Amino acid sequence: MGTTIDKAFEALYASDDGSLDTAASLLAADRGADAELARRGEEFVRTLWGRGWQPADLVRAVRRDLGDEHVRLLAGLVRTETAGYGRLPHRWEAQLDGLPDGPGRPADRFSYATSVLELYRLLVRLPRLDAVGPAPGEALPPPAAGEPRTLGRIRALLAKAEATGYPEEAEALTAKAQELMARHSLDGATLAAGAPSPEAPGAIRIGVDAPYEQAKAILLDAVATANHCRAVWNEAYGFSTVVGFEADLDPVELLYTSLLVQGTAAMTRAEAEQRAGGRKRTKSFRQSFLLAYANRLGARLSATSRRVAAEAPTLLPVLASREAAVTTRTDELFPETRTTRVRAAWDEAGWNHGATAANRAALHPDRRGVEGRSQESRHRGE
Repeated sequence: MGTTIDKAFEALYASDDGSLDTAASLLAADRGADAELARRGEEFVRTLWGRGWQPADLVRAVRRDLGDEHVRLLAGLVRTETAGYGRLPHRWEAQLDGLPDGPGRPADRFSYATSVLELYRLLVRLPRLDAVGPAPGEALPPPAAGEPRTLGRIRALLAKAEATGYPEEAEALTAKAQELMARHSLDGATLAAGAPSPEAPGAIRIGVDAPYEQAKAILLDAVATANHCRAVWNEAYGFSTVVGFEADLDPVELLYTSLLVQGTAAMTRAEAEQRAGGRKRTKSFRQSFLLAYANRLGARLSATSRRVAAEAPTLLPVLASREAAVTTRTDELFPETRTTRVRAAWDEAGWNHGATAANRAALHPDRRGVEGRSQESRHRGE
């Protein structure tokens, strides 16, 4: 059995698919190799935890380069491997809950072996990532007592904003959510001012999926910046890393996800209006829409944060200190980031519709103009 596995696994490091076909034939003919094949897969996954990867990261990488059957095979490996730990890192349970269900094994043995080897070949070639939290098996902080009440209120407000069919109501609900986020962050600064703690900025990864991933990365950067965090986009692997204090990270993910849902719905409505008027809309319309949406929202979200912070002027030095700590931590994690100027194909109607949607989804109108017709996003150097 070991000889079959070892010979088959040589194909993982070959550059041609012919070697993979030969290896799949070997495995298909040897039923006794199945248990060892699965064990090796769990070992690959375990190694990736130590190299900074998390379940959601692996799913994004596999879905990008392979097929649904490979994602299901990965899900089975991840579930089996993580079942052996008494407690998992914070946020991992939600990632495991998001794994796809369903059969992960093709009907015939050759197809199954081929899919497994294709998956394993991708896994062994993944690079090391900067860790954004402990891996399973490492020392973990004490478990939280439950979701903070403020986070639950923010979640409820954003769910209502996504569900309503009235733009004015969505605007009011989203505005209230951002105000709660700003006050929640201010509460953390208040505690830090009263009793300094050893808490340091942490980080999470948030998926930034195609299409229009540049515009989406800019939107996430706007949400993060308005809430005392920093976002660094990894284009190659389809995510941004958001760095900030723990109290700010989950709200940033919630708000970004909600604004993306609202923006996509508004873009779909705008396109329908354009088609009804006899004008065909293109990729440039959608790209311009989302860029304008991100630009306007960033200004409005930041305005709300500044307004709330101004209500407690004695905390401004603490807030400045915490933002400096976030910047320092970001530079430590990503010393080779670069700022990328994104110049999309320009569509005036798309830009105007996107700006209008942002006015409805966010806060008080900001009449400042837009210089150029381009956006910038902090981008990890490859």
